[in-house]
Amino acid sequence: MPFAHWFELGEPVAGTPGIRAAEVDASAWRSVAQDVAAGGGRLLALWGDTSLVGRGSVHALYVAQQRGLAVELPATTATGRYPGIEDVFPSAGRLQRTVFDLHGLRSTDPDDRPWLRHAAWPAQFHPLAAECFPPVPESPAAVDDYRFVRVEGDGVHEVPVGPVHAGIIEPGHFRISIVGEKVLRLEQRLGYVHKGIEQRFSELPLLGAVRLAARVSGDSAVAYSWAYCQAVEGMSGTVPPARASYLRALCLELERLQNHLGDLGALGNDAGFAFGLAQFGRLKEELLRSMQGSIGQRYLLDAIVPGGTAFDLRDPDAATLEATVERIGTAVLELRRIYDEHAGVRDRFVATGQVTPELARRLGLTGLA
Repeated sequence: MPFAHWFELGEPVAGTPGIRAAEVDASAWRSVAQDVAAGGGRLLALWGDTSLVGRGSVHALYVAQQRGLAVELPATTATGRYPGIEDVFPSAGRLQRTVFDLHGLRSTDPDDRPWLRHAAWPAQFHPLAAECFPPVPESPAAVDDYRFVRVEGDGVHEVPVGPVHAGIIEPGHFRISIVGEKVLRLEQRLGYVHKGIEQRFSELPLLGAVRLAARVSGDSAVAYSWAYCQAVEGMSGTVPPARASYLRALCLELERLQNHLGDLGALGNDAGFAFGLAQFGRLKEELLRSMQGSIGQRYLLDAIVPGGTAFDLRDPDAATLEATVERIGTAVLELRRIYDEHAGVRDRFVATGQVTPELARRLGLTGLA
């Protein structure tokens, strides 16, 4: 059945003309996913809702043909497992595991490993389920026996990395199976910073919760706070002033630059080129200090607020930032030449990390991923 048919069956969502919503049964839940995939659409999000005792549901948001369809499947722990769609959209696998960890709603996906729990609470406790809303039981949680996929063979060795990393990046645990310098498999386990953010949002004032949004991910404060503000402004019909929109774009670009500088240095370090790490680290620090002097924060946790920004940029400060970025740009071009001409770095970079368009579409990759 084409996506257009499912879209027409849905009910219009007030205030969002390009999105419709529909409640489906278990068989239609999979049919919608299969038809969206067949038509070249993608899964945008999948989440659960168990905020009312005895009631629960799983939701998916699909995008196809520049339109959105929000699908709801009634589901509770009493109705058994709901149909998984990880075979249709691989990105649904982790989302379905997240729904179980938080809500107790299990899909038919055979991969039932915990994703967010990390033994932070007992296995039978689900933080966002209504019946669990008193706090976590005091009984200690057993340590998870997380089943990483192992690679065996002559010369294969396994390198564990994390979950604690340097800097402000989010923690993650990685198991890397290696023969020599060839990576045979890398399996990641994330979710270590899950801290009940969804529930905390429901307890905060609408305007004040932007501070929480900005602190969801340390190196993406602008991206998260701007997204939150867009949601609030969309609900209230607020249009930020043009100057505020320009300042927000400047903040986002500065955040992108600082993250790229850090990552370019880390790539050099991963290739055994410590010089690259030191030089890009120096340039990132120079940018952060300039942001501190011109905007008032190294990491722009409080720059964007509903309705606009919490700062204005004076002409002298703008000139300072511009000069800093130009100076860094010149240095980056020189470092690129050094990277390109360094035999050891080149050997480790060439043909590494390539993602075909076909694989990107199948995995639902977006943005920098």
